[in-house]
Amino acid sequence: MNVEKILAISGKPGLYELKVQTRSGFVAESMIDGKKITVGMRSNVSLLSEISMYTHSEEKPLVEIMRAIAVKENEGPAISHKEDNDKLIAYFKQIVPDYDEDRVYASDIKKVLNWYNMLQAKGMVSKEEPKIEKAESIKEQVVEEVKAKKEPKKEAKTEKAEKVEKPKAKTKK
Repeated sequence: MNVEKILAISGKPGLYELKVQTRSGFVAESMIDGKKITVGMRSNVSLLSEISMYTHSEEKPLVEIMRAIAVKENEGPAISHKEDNDKLIAYFKQIVPDYDEDRVYASDIKKVLNWYNMLQAKGMVSKEEPKIEKAESIKEQVVEEVKAKKEPKKEAKTEKAEKVEKPKAKTKK
């Protein structure tokens, strides 16, 4: 599930996909009706990949919660966010059994289920785990490349330092 460019904009219904970044903000496309809007830097915008929900043990990323819904529903639609609050809470307890009831409200659950159903309709949900191993191996490769680039520079500097030191030693005698 790739939600890196999916936005929630405060005061605007639904989700938006980031299209172009501009000097004064960005252009986003509504996932509901496909209309493009410009959003200024003063707007309160959240990336879905940065949102998490409270549990009793830790904060759980929204992506993991949506993946859990996708597993439960076999990548199909979840229950409607317009259901009774008691039904929504019971459903959400099946998805995230240890969520913090004091800090996660029924309105939050409605929003998550609404967002999930929007993303599911666009074919953007997946029950597969992201390949973290691949990302870690890429990170290791980058670190090794940086180290390799730094090492020759250090050797070159020591050679230059030796050359500089030799003439200085001759002039002092």
